[in-house]
Amino acid sequence: MRILIAEDEIHLAEAVSQLLKKQNYSVDVVHDGRSAYDYALSGIYDLLLLDVMMPEMDGFAVLRKIRGEGIATPVILLTAKGETTDKVTGLDYGADDYIAKPFQVEELLARIRAALRRKGEVVPEDALSFGDIELNTSQLKLTVKGKELKLNLKECELLELLVTRKLAVTSKEQIIEKLWGFDSNAEYNNVEVYVSFLRKKLAFLQSSVKIATIRGVGYVLEVAE
Repeated sequence: MRILIAEDEIHLAEAVSQLLKKQNYSVDVVHDGRSAYDYALSGIYDLLLLDVMMPEMDGFAVLRKIRGEGIATPVILLTAKGETTDKVTGLDYGADDYIAKPFQVEELLARIRAALRRKGEVVPEDALSFGDIELNTSQLKLTVKGKELKLNLKECELLELLVTRKLAVTSKEQIIEKLWGFDSNAEYNNVEVYVSFLRKKLAFLQSSVKIATIRGVGYVLEVAE
């Protein structure tokens, strides 16, 4: 899962970023509201952590604008302010939760998990399943009928994306944005390489699940009869 951190306190943003990466989240960081708004519009994020007091555009303005654009990504507001009026403002603008700085690590992680559950996504420590495969995203482990293999991080992220989208076709552009970020230098070849890796591992485990190519469109998981 990919999380955007929008926080103008650079050291805090880096600390939270490292914390989330250790929990196997993919993380992007920006330090001003304008960048937060631009990144959020990409639609690639599962959660946004927005600081209220940011240069160029504050967190309330970012939240109001993205909700106005129809972006329903869960948002947790980060702020040094604890006044009830600020909390009410954030919630009225469409925030899913609100946490005042300084905060405890355990509380932040719990609020993130709760926001993702409300969205209907599976949080990283849970197992994902499709057909005869089980994917443990926290341990990067793929299991088929009792046999298991370790995946590298990108393989795991790609398979997680395909599983969570179930029967929907996923384009190469969507994969690049989700796995590498919309401003990355990743190319179609990078996607093809990781699809090939996953296909070989699924075949090795003798899974009935196949990654089908829909020519000119993208990839979708199928279960062989």
